[in-house]
Amino acid sequence: MDLGLRGKVVLVTGSSRGIGLAEARLFAAEGARVAVNGVNPQRAEAAAAALRAEGADAQAFAADVTSSAEVADLFMRIQERMGECGILVNNAGLAGKHLGKPADEITEEDWDKVVDSHLRATWLCTRAALPAMRKAGWGRIVNTSSIHHTGGGRPGLTSYAAAKGAISAFSRTAAKEVGADGITINTVAPGFVRTDMLTRLPDDFQNRVRSQSPLGRPAEPEEIAAAVVFLCSQQAAYINGALLAIDGGRREFVWN
Repeated sequence: MDLGLRGKVVLVTGSSRGIGLAEARLFAAEGARVAVNGVNPQRAEAAAAALRAEGADAQAFAADVTSSAEVADLFMRIQERMGECGILVNNAGLAGKHLGKPADEITEEDWDKVVDSHLRATWLCTRAALPAMRKAGWGRIVNTSSIHHTGGGRPGLTSYAAAKGAISAFSRTAAKEVGADGITINTVAPGFVRTDMLTRLPDDFQNRVRSQSPLGRPAEPEEIAAAVVFLCSQQAAYINGALLAIDGGRREFVWN
C-alpha cells in the first residue's frame, strides 16, 4: 500500500534513539525525507548516518526543543536544507532521574524539566510547523502522550502524567483549529515499550509490565512507529483529533 509519503519532509523530535529512531526509519522506508533531531549533536548525526547507510534520505538537526529560539532555528535550518516540513512527530521528552518522587517532594527544577520537555516542546514545535503547513494546505502532526495520560500511572509520575494528559487535551483542541486548513493533529498513547529505558529497569518491574499486558509483553518501538506513520498517511486524512492507545489493551498501569 502506498501511504503517499514519498518526498515529504518529516521532523521527528527526539529521534536519535528509541521510539523516535524507529519512527524515522519507517518514514524513510516509505520514501520520506527525514530530519533527525536530538539535543546531542553527535548522537543525532550518528543516527542520521546510520539511516543513510540503509539508503534513507536523512539529515541531522541538533536542537533543544524546549527552547523557542532553538526551535525557530531548527525549522529554518530544515527549510534551507530539505524544504518545508510537512509532517511533524513530537516524540521528544525526558524521564529518568527527574521522576520517582511523590508530588510534595518534586523540586521546581525537576517539574519544569519534565513538563517542558514533553508539553512545552510539543507546543513550540507545533507552533513553528503550522505556518508552512497552512500555506501548503496540507500537514500532519502526531503528538506523543502515554498510557499515564489519564492519571492512572504509578506513584512518582505526577509531573509526567500531568504533561502527557495536557498533550492529549492540547492536541484535541488544536486539531479543531487547523482541520479546515488541510492539517490533521492526532495523538498516540503508548504503553510500555521495549527501549533502553525499559530494559534498564529492575527485572521485577519488567515482569510486572509483562504480567499486566493482555498480550504478555511490552510493545516494540516499530509497533509504535507503524501507527504514527499511518496517521501521517493519505489514508488517514479523515482522522483528526484522535487519541490512539497503543498499549496491548492494558490502558492503565496498576501498582500492585
